[in-house]
Amino acid sequence: MDETDFEGTLVLEQLAARGDVEDFFDAVDADDVGRATALMKRAGVDPSTIAIVVKKMEDADGQH
Repeated sequence: MDETDFEGTLVLEQLAARGDVEDFFDAVDADDVGRATALMKRAGVDPSTIAIVVKKMEDADGQH
């Protein structure tokens, strides 16, 4: 998957299956890349998608 194919809903669905959506959004709001990454890994999100999410978090620079 590359950034042009990115579908954030799929990430949220995987996080929701574990009940981690609220924790994920808390991590994103806090710019806590490590916590967001850990939650995505635990939810089974593939590494290339995690990299896209991290890039989007870093590009946002506190502006979500």
